[in-house]
Amino acid sequence: MCGINGFLALNKVENLSEQLTAMNNFIIHRGPDANGEFVAIEYQYSIAMGMRRLSIIDLNTGNQPIYSEDLSKVIVFNGEIYNYQILKNQLINQGCVFKTNSDTEVILKLYEKEGVRSFGKLDGMFAFSIYDKTIGKVYIARDFFGEKPLYYSQTKDGFIWASELKSIIRTLNNKPEIDTTALTMYFQLTYIPAPHTIYEGIHKLEANHYIEIDCVENSYKVLELVESTSKFMIQSKKEAIKVTNELVQKSVASRSISDVPLGTFLSGGVDSSIVSLCLAQQQEQKIDTFSIGFDKKSFDESDKSRLVSKLINSNHHEFIISEKDLTANIDEIILNFDEPFADSSALATYLVSKKTKDYVKVALTGDGGDEVFGGYNKYYMGKLNQKYTSLIPKRLHENGLSFVNKLLASREDSRGLKFKANRLLQSINYEGDFYYNIISLGFNESELKDILQPNVYMPAVLNYYKNSTLAKSNTIGNFRAIDKKLSLEGDMLVKVDRTSMLASLECRAPFLNKELWDFTNQLPDSYLINGWDKKHILKEAFKEYFPNDFLNKSKKGFGVPVGDWLRSDLRSELLSYIDEAFINKQNIFQFDIVSKIVEDHLNLKKDNTFRVWTYYCFQKWYKNTYEA
Repeated sequence: MCGINGFLALNKVENLSEQLTAMNNFIIHRGPDANGEFVAIEYQYSIAMGMRRLSIIDLNTGNQPIYSEDLSKVIVFNGEIYNYQILKNQLINQGCVFKTNSDTEVILKLYEKEGVRSFGKLDGMFAFSIYDKTIGKVYIARDFFGEKPLYYSQTKDGFIWASELKSIIRTLNNKPEIDTTALTMYFQLTYIPAPHTIYEGIHKLEANHYIEIDCVENSYKVLELVESTSKFMIQSKKEAIKVTNELVQKSVASRSISDVPLGTFLSGGVDSSIVSLCLAQQQEQKIDTFSIGFDKKSFDESDKSRLVSKLINSNHHEFIISEKDLTANIDEIILNFDEPFADSSALATYLVSKKTKDYVKVALTGDGGDEVFGGYNKYYMGKLNQKYTSLIPKRLHENGLSFVNKLLASREDSRGLKFKANRLLQSINYEGDFYYNIISLGFNESELKDILQPNVYMPAVLNYYKNSTLAKSNTIGNFRAIDKKLSLEGDMLVKVDRTSMLASLECRAPFLNKELWDFTNQLPDSYLINGWDKKHILKEAFKEYFPNDFLNKSKKGFGVPVGDWLRSDLRSELLSYIDEAFINKQNIFQFDIVSKIVEDHLNLKKDNTFRVWTYYCFQKWYKNTYEA
């Protein structure tokens, strides 16, 4: 696990190594164990690639960069390739000789044999760049789900890429302008998915894509990785249950290869409980499990993780988190994302990562289980939206929305039944776009137009995704595909990568396995959600190992009470963000509208937690970026 950086320069650069070292130092938290650099000055261009290493596999000989035998090709790599031993044995049988035991060398050898089509054979989480001197090109690739980040920008003098935005921003002569499409998207979704970033001219490489850069021409193109699809001929539900168990066990085994200690995050939910169970069954020694609890009992679920720990006989480490613990780290956590990001569970994820790092270097997580196996309440919404719109005329629905909103409005940050019912009714859509409404956790389209100035508001920003392969549909498969493209890549995986890497901990997600994804995509919807039973096939595959009905217990997730904090510890800072002179100077927000939203929340007139937290995170980023 590492962080990578690189740049191509068409003009002569005297201090290539110094620039690269500076970029590497900005992400030292991603790889505190080692530093590696490659610098070359060619006739028509110069190129530099670097990395920071967190040593997990091949501790002695796995340092990077790694070169081909004739030194004409070089690679820097961030991530883990879980099938590297299988690929390595295939290459050895073809006559390849290896100098290291690392997965990095396998990627390079495979590229030498098969070119860019080899990238699709990699099972893992990765972002890497390969410089091929023989053809004057650089290839930069990102994994199937987008677990590892990659940012890039083309300039008039070359091309730059990095694992984190800070390595690019801090080396530019001037701060880029805010991208208004990304800005509007952020306030709607609460995050910014690929290929957008908050900055004009800087992009995220989309998951399962690679960049081909022509070093001489300073031109590039973004292409999709060619992936083979695993085919499954499932004849019965009984067989599907059996295969589910086998594939999950196999994925946990592949994700537990490590030369350093590892454990699991154990929240007590279905996904982390099953991952912890599988690892405990596969290891000879007792495994370490880690969980956090909250001193605010309505957010605390540590009793579930204790039950599972006892069941699998793990060395369990439980950390009780107070408001003081969380708020003390807010600046460090929020600003490390380098762009606005408003998933408040990042605070808890960072703290459990930081505390876990005291015991192990790698943690398996349950991330991706909901997307792969159909675990979200919002997947019911297709059925509910269709039923509702067939019974309730559109005009009646629209006329009643404001009344319902007032009736179901809450003053507290509780996120209970009233909150969920209100979100559902506000998301109802008669044109088939309701799913995009339900995943928009910030402001809806009409609210965006009200809070943003006309010069920055961009209408229908999600059309980029709606007009792609993610067409309107009421199938669970389509909802899952939208989540993979948007919320998984843009929110969940960003949160886990940045917070765990800030703590120098590697997180691996066994459910984020392309073979598992292919398998569940070939199952009937009823195997994933059977009536009202979410993740049905996964729970059926592992229910024998747990107490009756344990896997059907509800799960809150890593929610944290930021709505309360905004009224207490964060109140004075939040009030500074609705200063009229400051807002007018920004020329981004409509002062009257946004100040009322904030004041209604602060004065307990209405719970606006999600909207105000989204606004708070943006303003914290803005002040740090443009006014620090």
